[in-house]
Amino acid sequence: MKACVLVSPAPVESNPLRIVETAKPKPAPGQVLVRVSACGVCRTVLHVVEGELPRANRPSCPATRWWAWWKRTARTRRGSNSARAWAFPGCTRLAAFANTAAPCARNLCEHAVFTGWMVDGCYAEYAVAPEDSSTRCRRASATCMWCHCWCAGIIGFRSLRLSGVRPGGRLAMYGFGAAAHVAIQVARHWNIGVYAISRDPRHRKLALDLGAVWAGGSD
Repeated sequence: MKACVLVSPAPVESNPLRIVETAKPKPAPGQVLVRVSACGVCRTVLHVVEGELPRANRPSCPATRWWAWWKRTARTRRGSNSARAWAFPGCTRLAAFANTAAPCARNLCEHAVFTGWMVDGCYAEYAVAPEDSSTRCRRASATCMWCHCWCAGIIGFRSLRLSGVRPGGRLAMYGFGAAAHVAIQVARHWNIGVYAISRDPRHRKLALDLGAVWAGGSD
């Protein structure tokens, strides 16, 4: 199979990832072999690629925090579409985590193992993952959408819930990055007026394009 690997950390601008031919991974008991359909990009990936995080696996195949795949397993219907978290294994209470203020114990655990950082990730045609930490997605046609829903989408939605904002209310977003650009779509669906604060003119324009009432700098 083809895989995109990082042999040595370097600035992203130098294109340090290399596409190589490697053996298809073999799932261990309790794991599934997945054919990767789409894999997003996360800031954590850039930390790994540029050497800002120590890597235990060299050379390694990076991955984003969340990705979408086609699950292949005997316990679940072959070919079903699913997504999962970047924790390896991921938190099986992710849905509950999105609706509560309680911290995710597994993500904060000092013994946690993360995909693309400590084990090979999904910048490849195939990958292995724990079966019990993947979530089945009903729509197979929106694989790329699931990638950022499982990272920025979860972060943004949880923030919306914790803010206490109600339909018809007003909401300020300080910084308008990946999480905000998903969260504003949910907020507008709830008929919430959004005010975006960002230093980047491009991000302010995106906020207005996505329906923000106002967008400007922190000054």
